[in-house]
Amino acid sequence: MTDIGFDGRVAIITGAGGGLGREHALELARRGARIVVNDLGGSVGGDGGDAGPAQRVAQEINDLGGEAVADTNSVATAEGGKAVVQTALDAFGTVDIVVNNAGILRDKSFHNLTPEMIEAVIDVHLLGAFYVTQPAYLVMKEKGYGRIVSTSSNSGVLGNFGQANYGAAKMGLVGFTRVVAIEGRRNGIKANAIAPVALTRMTEDLFGAAGDALDPKLVSPLVAYLASEACEVSGEVYSAAGGIISRFFIGLTPGYYNPNLTAEDVAANWNLIRDEEGYIVPDDSSGEISKIVRTVMGGND
Repeated sequence: MTDIGFDGRVAIITGAGGGLGREHALELARRGARIVVNDLGGSVGGDGGDAGPAQRVAQEINDLGGEAVADTNSVATAEGGKAVVQTALDAFGTVDIVVNNAGILRDKSFHNLTPEMIEAVIDVHLLGAFYVTQPAYLVMKEKGYGRIVSTSSNSGVLGNFGQANYGAAKMGLVGFTRVVAIEGRRNGIKANAIAPVALTRMTEDLFGAAGDALDPKLVSPLVAYLASEACEVSGEVYSAAGGIISRFFIGLTPGYYNPNLTAEDVAANWNLIRDEEGYIVPDDSSGEISKIVRTVMGGND
């Protein structure tokens, strides 16, 4: 069995002042990583700010014999993202790992969402990942190594009532991850996403008695693996819940082909179009294009 270690590696973990982020920070620090504990210290809804959470977690790591610094910059602006990365460079001279974990909730049924509710959630979850990862990516590209782990959600992959803003941001992170994985391949940079289910302050009212089994500590082993040199996959999405690790993937059915296609043909063959037997899992968009070319040039596969 391969030992997972991070000696000499530097990790930025956003939203690390509590919940999942704190557990990720403690797990990577325990394994030798030097940590930038980023947390604005706001409410679940993203209001306010408090330096305390980031400082407490950084101190906790240092008291345990690790190395950590606190950072309270907001990830929701380009300037804030650059400042988070600069904190890593100033403290440790480099950055090897980014864990995009910062998040807020502004849940409301779709017809009641306000522009502010939509924009605030997308700013933190999706744009925050862009703003922190991009300057870190430049450092990783220069050194030929990097690991990026972004926090998606089953609310994005599968959907959830009252979370159109959150789900859109979280599925956006899947697209973000897949593209960064493709572009980072030649520079030793791997990007993956997780879709965790865990009991945190953002989910404490959802799970009832089952919440006790959904310890956020049980998500961090997956993050540690994906952030390590041992990780060989890139561009993938993994569910983590209560000690269960599973893979989400995007499948493409064989479908129906007719060079003279009409709407009536679509209706008549709807079950065939939706039939999952014989699906493929393309690595990227070229995988679908290849299937299309093979089909139109040579008939149905």
